[in-house]
Order: sequence, then structure tokens, then C-alpha cells
Amino acid sequence: MKVVVDTNIMLVSVAETSKYHVTFQALLQGKYTLCVTNEILNEYEEIIGRFLGEQVATSVIELLLKLPNVELITPHYHLEIIQTDPDDNKFVDCAFAANANFITTNDKHFNILKLLPFPQFNVISLQEFIKILNL
Repeated sequence: MKVVVDTNIMLVSVAETSKYHVTFQALLQGKYTLCVTNEILNEYEEIIGRFLGEQVATSVIELLLKLPNVELITPHYHLEIIQTDPDDNKFVDCAFAANANFITTNDKHFNILKLLPFPQFNVISLQEFIKILNL
């Protein structure tokens, strides 16, 4: 199962003390494939660094780059679907290029994707993602 994980989800799942750490553990166990772009990795590093420290951010990115179930995607299309927060489009473009099964986010800006007849994106919340992973 290919998944694009929004930064808000990655941030709350990285810390071992988080109740959502099970999703990061599932990634480490190979239960899903994480699809990322360089732009997404840069945002992960920036936001994780801001909230959890630079050392944690660097370690997370290094780990992600070593995992066999992390796919580095190069989008060739920029769909520009999310107008309310254009910065979120990097996740949409990654999901489109990767033919991802899901985008997991708790960001309401992604709700516009649920209204599109084409291309279709399966946008799910963190709670729905946990259920799908049977955690």
C-alpha cells in the first residue's frame, strides 16, 4: 500500500511518546510504502526540527532515506488543485505521480480532493489510517 503522509501526521507520529507513534512503527516494520519527494522531505526536516529539534529531524530524514519501503518520487505534473494552501500541493503531486493509495492528513485543505471526479485521491485522517493498518 502506497501512502503519502502530510507533515502534520509525520510530526505527531515520530515521537516515541506519542499515541500515534504506531504509524511510524508500522512504516519501520514495512507495513506500508511511504511516498515522498525532495520537497516533502525538506518540509519534514524543517517542521520536525522546529518542534522536536534539529538532531531528531536529521535522524528521521536519514532513517527515511535508508528504508527500503520509502519511495522517492519525482513528480512531472504540478496539478495546483489546492488553492487555499498552495504549499499542500506537493503532497497531491506526489500522490498523483506515485499512484498512491492514500494521502493521510488531518488538514482540512485536502477536503477539496474528495470532490474531484478526476484525478481521484483517497484522503484519509490519521485515525482512519490507523484503522486501515489494523493498529
